[in-house]
Amino acid sequence: MRDATFKPTVLYLIALIICGSNGIVASFINLPSYQIVFFRMLLGTLFLLVVKLVQKEAFTIQNYPKDFQALVGSGIALGLQWTFLFEAYHLVGVGIATLEYYCGPVIVMALSPLLFGEKLTAKKILGFLIVVIGAALIIGYGVGLNLSPLGLLLGALSAVLYAVMVICNRQLKDVSGIEGTSIQLGIGCAIVALVTVVFHGIELPADPASVNWLAVLTIGLFNTGLGSFLYFPQLTKIPVQRVAVFGYLEPLSAVIFSALILGEPFGLLKIIGTACIIGGAIFAELSGSSSNKSEAIETPL
Repeated sequence: MRDATFKPTVLYLIALIICGSNGIVASFINLPSYQIVFFRMLLGTLFLLVVKLVQKEAFTIQNYPKDFQALVGSGIALGLQWTFLFEAYHLVGVGIATLEYYCGPVIVMALSPLLFGEKLTAKKILGFLIVVIGAALIIGYGVGLNLSPLGLLLGALSAVLYAVMVICNRQLKDVSGIEGTSIQLGIGCAIVALVTVVFHGIELPADPASVNWLAVLTIGLFNTGLGSFLYFPQLTKIPVQRVAVFGYLEPLSAVIFSALILGEPFGLLKIIGTACIIGGAIFAELSGSSSNKSEAIETPL
């Protein structure tokens, strides 16, 4: 007889692999990064709202104003971080940008004694240092390939905003899962639209007929909407350590997909850097298993 966590674990893994292809799908969309992010968040929000409607689940956010304030903060951070990340995809490649991005949860861990009063153990410090070494190797690898300094900077900024989002999500008490994610996506979508209007005016795709709308629909409905739908219900059904460790399958799959599908180079420094970032993050997660909570639980895809 199979363990009760087998099916939820499989669904969780499927969701992670789906979302590991975000950068791959985005590479086939011939739109500016901010437009890709806008359509992704808009379609993802609509998908999750339909799910809520079909499941006949009412929104409860109106009863929790402090949760709404936290979701506003995390939604703003989410919209900006994805905009930076998708531009980094374009400038330095999916693999490197994704690895920079996934330093975000470790930044939260390093700041947790100041922000949340959590103890920073020797093992957590070691894990953090391993991640820092990995990030330095990845950035050095990118510099060695003469990749865009702006792209490397945007990848790093996306990690900082990832950390801001997680910190905001740590304030949530009563609203989470699909409801919380749909609100975050909606707020993020509005922020991206506002920033676009401020810096670019009211802008539509220059040549709508030439846009790969199938890829746009895929990243919005499939990667974001369906990915979130598969992801969140499983988090309460499988052990926290498994969530924490398996959660790093997403950046790993992104690096592998980018090499196999997009032909991105995969040199020795990149291999070692990847191992350090993912291995160090997992080590830090496992060293904090007594807290019964993983940063992976608190982040939308």
